[in-house]
Amino acid sequence: MRNQESGNATGSQVQSVDRAISVLELLARNGETGITEIAGELGVHKSTASRLLSVLESRGLVEQLGERGKYAIGFGIVRLAGAATGRMDLAKLGRTSCQTLAETLGETVNIAIADDGVAINISQARGSAAISTQNWTGQRTPLHATSSGKILLASLPEAERKRLLRRKLEQYTPRTVVDPEELNAELDRVAEDGYVACYEELELGMHAVAVPIHGPGGEVVAAMSVSGPSYRLSKQRVRQIVRPLTEAAMELSAQLGYFAD
Repeated sequence: MRNQESGNATGSQVQSVDRAISVLELLARNGETGITEIAGELGVHKSTASRLLSVLESRGLVEQLGERGKYAIGFGIVRLAGAATGRMDLAKLGRTSCQTLAETLGETVNIAIADDGVAINISQARGSAAISTQNWTGQRTPLHATSSGKILLASLPEAERKRLLRRKLEQYTPRTVVDPEELNAELDRVAEDGYVACYEELELGMHAVAVPIHGPGGEVVAAMSVSGPSYRLSKQRVRQIVRPLTEAAMELSAQLGYFAD
């Protein structure tokens, strides 16, 4: 009986979400719309439509035009759209930066962002010497076992970083750092070093180095990395790559509105 009630509750919640989205689509399509028209479009009672609008209004997603007036899309939608646009701008601008650097270095270049405890690759370009044909764009990779992930981890607020490091960290290779204290010490050095290198931590035979990309306020919004086979991307070559990689990331940061002092 309890499972049936739980299922009914879940179904009702999904229906409410679907109706709320329908309201937003209706307002986006028709502009200013009254509650009677909204209820009619949804096929629900006016009281149900009123509750939906009340919740959406409390989150700034719709607004009422005048007392007991019609409803319109609220400025909260602009905030959500702005976040999506920012990601799309970064991916679009990043493609050119990645391609230019990949052609210069001959290796694979990626840009990744943090999302719900993982890194997501949003742009990739392969240089002439790249041997892997894998496309990492859209792929989710662990924060603790990749150079980009460590850049993103290091940029998180201390409380959030500690929360993520308390989770069980998967050992991908014998070289993966899974000890929270050791990993935290490495992350603390990022601000001073300005980069992170990973040697066979996600895949045996693969090395990578990453640097931060900054947004308009100076916050780290993404990481740019160069990866390649260990026999070619030696520790010495990684040190040589850091400078052009950093310059490319700084140029992209400037395009996003950040200028270093």
